[in-house]
Amino acid sequence: MLEQVLYGNSLWRWLAAAGLAAGTYGAMRLLQGITRRHLVHLTRRTASTWDDILVHLVDRRTHTLFFLVMAAYAGTLALQLPERAQAALRGLAVVAFFAQTAWWANGAIGYWFGEAYRRQQATDPDSASAYYLLSLLSRVALWSVVALAVLRNLGINITALATGLGVAGVAVALALQNILGDLFASLSILLDKPCVVGDFIILGDYMGTVEHIGIKTTRVRSLGGEQIVFSNADLLGSRIRNYKRMYERRVLFQVGVTYSTPHEKLERIPTILREIVEAQREVRFDRAHFARYGDFALIFEVVYYVQRPDYNFYMDVQQAINLAIYRRFAEEGIEFAYPTQTIYLARSGPAQEPFAASAAGQGTRGATTQP
Repeated sequence: MLEQVLYGNSLWRWLAAAGLAAGTYGAMRLLQGITRRHLVHLTRRTASTWDDILVHLVDRRTHTLFFLVMAAYAGTLALQLPERAQAALRGLAVVAFFAQTAWWANGAIGYWFGEAYRRQQATDPDSASAYYLLSLLSRVALWSVVALAVLRNLGINITALATGLGVAGVAVALALQNILGDLFASLSILLDKPCVVGDFIILGDYMGTVEHIGIKTTRVRSLGGEQIVFSNADLLGSRIRNYKRMYERRVLFQVGVTYSTPHEKLERIPTILREIVEAQREVRFDRAHFARYGDFALIFEVVYYVQRPDYNFYMDVQQAINLAIYRRFAEEGIEFAYPTQTIYLARSGPAQEPFAASAAGQGTRGATTQP
């Protein structure tokens, strides 16, 4: 009875094929269960997300249809089938293999970008939506590659198809180059993070706080209150000064005293300035020097660092320093300089002595003679 021929194969060959298919299906299911148990045990001991992704793929992204197709193909290896039937079954197995591989990769992409989106949502909700765009682009690229690989393994010449797709892609890219430029610029902003929502930035003549980073544009709220909209390509092509990421602020200011200040007091001024700056909180003194001779004043230059980036805090510190300088200079009898000019007038005649008429102030740097 086992020698009875059915569709070109004896009954025992059909039984062997069924047993081989059933054994293959059972072995694949057993391997899936063992792998899942090991991965679940591993995830409990590590904080990495890769083992979580693998558990997700093995448990939820492995399709039963894939097992059935591969088991049926393994069973047909025990049969003698026509060449066309073997080629069709082989092609079906190839399609099932690539489809399952793409399904795994698609699941990994979705899981990873989903976790990244949730993390970004907690810190920067406006830019978190860009992860969906990255996920979409990745999946389109994945399925395009898989489709071409399947066609190639089925014996179809994909050269002409790939060429046509390339030409079509170039045409679409040229037609949408501005949109695509902003699109990829938004991805670059997301990944490189030259600025994020809440940062105070300066771009050329514009300054303000970043309110939103979208797929095509970035919106900045200026100091005047109006909203400034930049295309992402323009933003990425500009030199961005990000004050939110300034860890400390360098401050340079100058003080001018009159030319009539005694030498002893000039020598004390740098020490006085240093004491005043060092008395402020969260400030690091750098230097204080008699810098140069000005047109109407002796110029002292002071440099210090405010160890907080907040602008209002810096202005509070500078105000306290200015008030302290004014008080100490008054106590020391040191006068601040202000623009002055002295004009000498001389009358005609040999017996006349020139006389001076002083305009406001004490300092003198030049003279104008008038007949």
